[in-house]
Amino acid sequence: MMSAFNEDKARELTFQNDVIQQFVANGWLQGKPENYNRKLALYEEDVLGFVKETQDAQWQKYCKLYPNNPEQKFLERVAAQLGKADPNAANKDMRTFGTLGVLRNELRDHGARFSLCQFKPEHELNPDTLARYQKNRLRIVPELVYSPWASEEYLNATGAKAKAWRIDLVLFVNGLPIATMELKSEFKQSVNNAKKQYCTTRLPIDPATKKSEPLLTFKRGALVHFAVSQYEVAMTTRLEGNDTSFLPFNRGTREGGAGNDVPDDVNQYATAYLWNEVLLPDNLLKILARFVHLQIEEKEDWEGRKYKKETMIFPRYHQWDVVTRLIAAAHSEGPGQKYLVQHSAGSGKSNSIAWTAHQLSSIYNDAGNKLFDSVIIVTDRNVLDSQLQETISQFEQVDGVVGRINNDEGDGAKSEKLAAALTRSQPIIIVTIQTFPFVLRAIENDVSLKERHYAIIADEAHSSQTGSTARKLKEVLMLDARADDEEAFSADDIIDAAVASRRASPNLSYFAFTATPKSKTIELFGRLPKPDEAPSKTNRPEAFHVYSMRQAIEEGFILDVLKNYTNYKVAYNLALAIQDSDQEVESRRARVKLNQWVRLHDYNIAQKVQVIIEHFRDKVMGLLGGQAKAMVVTSSRKEAVRYKLGFDRYIKDKGYTKIQAMVAFSGEVEFVDGDPNSELLRDRKFTESNMNPGLKGREMRNAFDTEEYQVMIVANKFQTGFDQPKLCAMYVDKKLGGVECVQTLSRLNRIYPGKADSGTFVLDFFNDPEDILAAFQPYYQTAELADVSDPDLIFDLFEKLRAAGIFQWHEVEQFCEAFFQKNKSSAAIANICKPAVERWKLRYKSAVEAFKQSKEIFERAKKTGDAVLIANSENSFKECKREKDALEIFKKDLGTFVRFYEFMSQIVDYDDRSLEKLSLYARNLGPMLRETILEEDEIDLNSLVLTHYRLSKIRQQNIKLKEDATEYKLEPGRELGSARPTNIEEELLSQIINRLNELFITDQLTEKDLVNYAYTIRDKVSENKLVMTQIANNTPEQAMLGDFPKAVDDAILGSSAAHQNQMMQLLSDPAKAASFARIVFDLLSLTKPKNNASSL
Repeated sequence: MMSAFNEDKARELTFQNDVIQQFVANGWLQGKPENYNRKLALYEEDVLGFVKETQDAQWQKYCKLYPNNPEQKFLERVAAQLGKADPNAANKDMRTFGTLGVLRNELRDHGARFSLCQFKPEHELNPDTLARYQKNRLRIVPELVYSPWASEEYLNATGAKAKAWRIDLVLFVNGLPIATMELKSEFKQSVNNAKKQYCTTRLPIDPATKKSEPLLTFKRGALVHFAVSQYEVAMTTRLEGNDTSFLPFNRGTREGGAGNDVPDDVNQYATAYLWNEVLLPDNLLKILARFVHLQIEEKEDWEGRKYKKETMIFPRYHQWDVVTRLIAAAHSEGPGQKYLVQHSAGSGKSNSIAWTAHQLSSIYNDAGNKLFDSVIIVTDRNVLDSQLQETISQFEQVDGVVGRINNDEGDGAKSEKLAAALTRSQPIIIVTIQTFPFVLRAIENDVSLKERHYAIIADEAHSSQTGSTARKLKEVLMLDARADDEEAFSADDIIDAAVASRRASPNLSYFAFTATPKSKTIELFGRLPKPDEAPSKTNRPEAFHVYSMRQAIEEGFILDVLKNYTNYKVAYNLALAIQDSDQEVESRRARVKLNQWVRLHDYNIAQKVQVIIEHFRDKVMGLLGGQAKAMVVTSSRKEAVRYKLGFDRYIKDKGYTKIQAMVAFSGEVEFVDGDPNSELLRDRKFTESNMNPGLKGREMRNAFDTEEYQVMIVANKFQTGFDQPKLCAMYVDKKLGGVECVQTLSRLNRIYPGKADSGTFVLDFFNDPEDILAAFQPYYQTAELADVSDPDLIFDLFEKLRAAGIFQWHEVEQFCEAFFQKNKSSAAIANICKPAVERWKLRYKSAVEAFKQSKEIFERAKKTGDAVLIANSENSFKECKREKDALEIFKKDLGTFVRFYEFMSQIVDYDDRSLEKLSLYARNLGPMLRETILEEDEIDLNSLVLTHYRLSKIRQQNIKLKEDATEYKLEPGRELGSARPTNIEEELLSQIINRLNELFITDQLTEKDLVNYAYTIRDKVSENKLVMTQIANNTPEQAMLGDFPKAVDDAILGSSAAHQNQMMQLLSDPAKAASFARIVFDLLSLTKPKNNASSL
């Protein structure tokens, strides 16, 4: 009877034989283990065979140089070139050595020069190169005993011997080792067993002999190692024993999860894509030529010591797949297409973009001409620029392939650089969205450039990036190239070009990469399942390629930031300290002002600061070897300033060390009378510079990466595009929704050693868990549209604008004619707009005057108490307001028309000159219509007090993202030109305060939550120097036995009339009084003087 072990081996052997059979069927040669030279790590027959067959003249020259045994001499020369790749030397100069270096660079010996591999030429115009490419030898060798130190001969010579481990499969190209594969049968083992085998027995340095294994040495031997089962694949490019790091190499499931689907053909293995797709001879050779590269990064260890780390980058499956599909589609479809790539954070987008850009720049058509004259990358990430330069330099033997046009130079320099780059057809040009208009200018000024083809890659593409700006590029290209002495363009010519530019340009292809596509992004760049039909609810655009957030999380490339989410609730009561200060105010504005007042209140900030700092010290500070960092997200610049002041004060009062916060906001911040507790802040201007004196000129992101700073407080900065892997906690005090929510919280998802085990923390003082889930869910798998935008809405808005009677159509025609004059006059354009501006201004001025008068009459009528008079004056007031609102909405509708037409005309071919003309006219007319800012009644909050306040932890939970949640889809814009005037409701400020307080009635605020009265008593007691000295120099228990209780009683007895109610409650209830005294004591402790007076 067969033992379990033998049964496992038999099943594994069956799997292995099936794999070998399919390799051979795909064009691989099968080799024999005994023909492998263990010491040199070469399959000798193929090294010599390829060179002799393809480079006979050079071989004959070599034989004359080394007449005695040239073959052995040549093999040793190749091995020497391989062996010069020091696995510990992160040096760019060493890249010509090692397996990858030998494959890509000529091997020279005296006058003889050899290529060890012929990569596929970019076009087929050179038959000799193509013939040489066909002679590459790709060989698979099974059951390879690889160690040169596992022989009796070595044992006899040294007294030590390595174990004769066998690797299931080794792949060679022209005799050079490229990949190893360990296979496991899922009947009893899994891919994890193969990984364990690599980590424990496939060691680059043999433990018995302490000798390096040539086949397994980083850079010197095989470039990649695959752990393979029937279900899954994992890979690594560096074997380091138990420190070996494997990455999944799976396709992902149809639902966007990790792993692989069961194949449609049940007779195939789920992992057959590895040898039937990725490792096909043509594909593997292209990977070696165009994908694999050495990445050198500067790292920092836990003790702050910097070092360089070298990584062999082999594409992950989805990276190889998206680049391969994009290049194939671009080649077959030609210019003039759009491609949307939805790749999650952690997908390695930077490398995918670099590979795509490089390969797009070298596609040739059948005639041997380049498909794209230049590839233009639009990005605001500096890291992408440097990574592109670094990566592409390894594939190209010439400099200057990549050029960057940045913001650091003057306009003239940018224009000149761009013009030069475009004129010489620089293969890859990197620009920011701000410098992209200079591309237009350069093309506009050069006749020849208009006839060329361009590929535009948008990094983190959203509709605003490549919508109207890139459309203008199409418009420039649509204009026929005419010499100066020929007939000038008419306005109609240019309008026709503009209409034509709305359609897909045959000169431009777009490649849009983003993790979080908005609905407009999908509509603009997505592909229709039925391309011959119009977009509809049953034919919605979709991404060309997807690597989902779910797959990235499940594969361990990013963390699930919602696993440890805690939400808090703020409950408070307000009151007017002086009852006579009550006033009638506009309800909605007052509610906003009151909420802002509470959010800026010192006590609100102080309570949250205490929660944040104590949580950080307790849960976060010790993570990642003490390197963990946190971010506080605020909703305004004033709040950010208050948080920074609160942080510094709390840390100082508590005497904490190793916690320092920086604050990031734009411009200057000043506090005014209406801001709470702002007496000491009003005469100061706060800036990033004066609030962060420790920066000393350093860039914030660099300073934050040091041990000096642990917390970053932000106001609309660093919430996107900021990668700090050591960020472990986020404290949110801002309304978040949609893409902003996903991008903000995703600052936490970057991986770092030890971070996956410790997890991340989100403490949210503002949002509900349901809203956070609703924001994340659409991007968890594949972002889908619920429907598509209705293109006919533009016609309704067109008619609505014309019906308003502000402009005449002949004025629109006249404007377009003047606008496109070669030497157009700004004065003429302004004069053509003037009649419409005057009509609007006259009607608006009249409406505003009528509105003011009717409001005054209405206010007077309310004081009479006459119901009929009040009703009539109110109706008159509302009618006047409607006329004013209609004119303001007209201005808004002009902007809406321009934006919707700009967006929709790139999806739908309207072919309508009237729409184009009105779009141009509306874009220029809108800014000329200036609304009168009515003086709004000032809402006086000077007598407002915060009486009660409580910050409560609601729940700590794992917000679980759902699989296949079809209800979470992105909604397109449907409400076009539907702006409505706001209703003005007025009521007493005290009534609004009461209604706000009622929101928290179920929170049952008690005397423990008293704020204003406690602050008042605290201030009175703090005037007693003896008491303050006792508090400063004693424990709380000792201080409570001194003069403190009497000082509190005296302060309560001296309460003003405004606090009589609280005074009576405390005097009549000793327990309440004692509890209240303790609150006052705690408040005093935060401000106690630091001195060395004697204790009680």
